[in-house]
Amino acid sequence: MNQHSARYTSLEQRVVFITGGGSGIGASLTRAFHLQGARVVFVDINDEASEALVEELRAETGEAPHYHHCDIRDVASLQQVIAETGQHLGPIHTLVNNAASDDRHAWQDVDVAYWDERMSLNLRPMFFAAQAAAKQMMQTGGGSIINFGSVSVQMALGGLPAYVTAKAAVHGLTRSLARELGEHNIRVNTLVPGSVMTERQLEKWISPGDEVAIQQRQCLKMRLEPQHIAPAVLFLASAESQAITAQELAVDAGWA
Repeated sequence: MNQHSARYTSLEQRVVFITGGGSGIGASLTRAFHLQGARVVFVDINDEASEALVEELRAETGEAPHYHHCDIRDVASLQQVIAETGQHLGPIHTLVNNAASDDRHAWQDVDVAYWDERMSLNLRPMFFAAQAAAKQMMQTGGGSIINFGSVSVQMALGGLPAYVTAKAAVHGLTRSLARELGEHNIRVNTLVPGSVMTERQLEKWISPGDEVAIQQRQCLKMRLEPQHIAPAVLFLASAESQAITAQELAVDAGWA
């Protein structure tokens, strides 16, 4: 966020719940909503990064987001944190289903247990988080659910078929929930990031040569970074997008 970033007064004091909000894109989202004056709660399993982010924002603003350690594969624990958020801070207005894991795997090596574990992380929590949060949104007359997809689907990316399958399913979940929840003024959209140069991606998967190839595919010859994703998520959470639901919004520098 910089001095030129848009300010959404409709997000001030709104309760925002983010999964995987401690690092990478998630940390950028936590920061962006916090600086909008929202009451941010985020879950993660990386305590070190998450606690450092909390202290960093406290030092900058005098206030801090709320962090809870939670493995989102444990649906009961995830829904419990969501319930406690509603009890202590008020009903959730925005749910950002950001957390995922894109660990590489060869299709020949995938067994049933691994497949199920990937779905339990990359798809299942989105539904059950939405199920819990939507009940709170109904209490206040509406809200926004933002599910994260992936450009890997458009890329037909190999080397991680379970992840790509889960991400392809996300927009189906979005559209179905948008139909179910629309009568309650709850909007549901999919945000599709492009090849974002997070620290994890650069350490594990993307070499300098890969980055050159990625930019060759993009219309905009730029390094896509986490802070480029946050403004679109803020917009989808704000009242300015009140007529937008069941949509897929790509922030990918023009992947082609």
